[in-house]
Amino acid sequence: MKNISIYNTYISPLATAQVSAVLNSTMLSEGELVKEFEKKLSVDLGIVNPVALNSGTTALHLGLILANVKPGDEVIIPAQTFVATGLAVLYMGAIPVFADIDYTTGNIDPISFKSKITEKTKAVIPVHWAGYPCEMDQLQQIASQSSIKIIEDAAHALGAQFEGKAVGSISDFTCFSFQAIKHITTGDGGAIACKNESDKNEAIVKRWFGIDRNNAHSSILGERQYNISEIGYKYHLNDYGAALGIANLDGFKERLQHREKIAKIYINGLKEEAGIQLFNHNEKNTSSNWLFGFHVDKREDFILALKNEGIGASVIHQRIDRNSVFGGIRKELVNQAKFDLTQIHIPIHDNVTIEDAQFIVHTIKKGW
Repeated sequence: MKNISIYNTYISPLATAQVSAVLNSTMLSEGELVKEFEKKLSVDLGIVNPVALNSGTTALHLGLILANVKPGDEVIIPAQTFVATGLAVLYMGAIPVFADIDYTTGNIDPISFKSKITEKTKAVIPVHWAGYPCEMDQLQQIASQSSIKIIEDAAHALGAQFEGKAVGSISDFTCFSFQAIKHITTGDGGAIACKNESDKNEAIVKRWFGIDRNNAHSSILGERQYNISEIGYKYHLNDYGAALGIANLDGFKERLQHREKIAKIYINGLKEEAGIQLFNHNEKNTSSNWLFGFHVDKREDFILALKNEGIGASVIHQRIDRNSVFGGIRKELVNQAKFDLTQIHIPIHDNVTIEDAQFIVHTIKKGW
């Protein structure tokens, strides 16, 4: 029987040598390799002013700090995400306000977003569900009318594009994750893209305790000379992780193309299948295909039918407002409620072969 998992961790063949070189150097903390990794994210993927960090969650937190979110402010988010999106808002003492989603994509609904805006709204965090970009033009238009900062949660969306523009080049801030099962892993890590150079410079200082390392030179006593004026954090990536990230960026675009081939096999094979409703993706946008999801009837039967053939299938991230820390389920999120009842995901990653994808389609077509 096959064993096709829902996730995988990709490690480049180049990684062993590059990471070993860092280990042998004993220079493990943030150094020149972090800068090289940031440069490659910019040059290779079109991400603007990326600042490498130690997780996607710290990227979200830092984005909210840079957006000047204060205790009592409101931040609009979807419930269709991982809890990190909402917890980052709570870290600020701010209030997460949940907007509904588009049932056909899983992304935040611009109309619902607009309806949730109050005089207390300071920011919105759209989540590019499964790697497919949100309607950024509509979101930007609405946000600009109320001076609301946009902090994109692009944990799923490295390499995605909205109308030809790279995710990471569009909004005030864009947050990426390099956690173990993401497209690119640094072991655990993340990055924040800052549209303004001044925000980038502030992020660099804040990621290392609020100390401006470029201008904090050592005295004759051997200690850096600095005077911290604002709270900073230990959020920097290290060279060990950066070396892994640099290695894993090699061939990344080709790996995205492989995922696109798998996605097309699924779309062509399942678009007419009874009991399945594929998500609605506009050809003007390019998904990173971190996940491949759709809506399915008799979901538990579907999962068991695939499991019996060695194929992973999974609900991924049920609505986060079901957690009491966020105050409980919002009954007005009607599309979210529907989405929660029918969403399912099947394998799409580097280890899924063309033959695997065809087998998965064939298995589904046999029924459940």
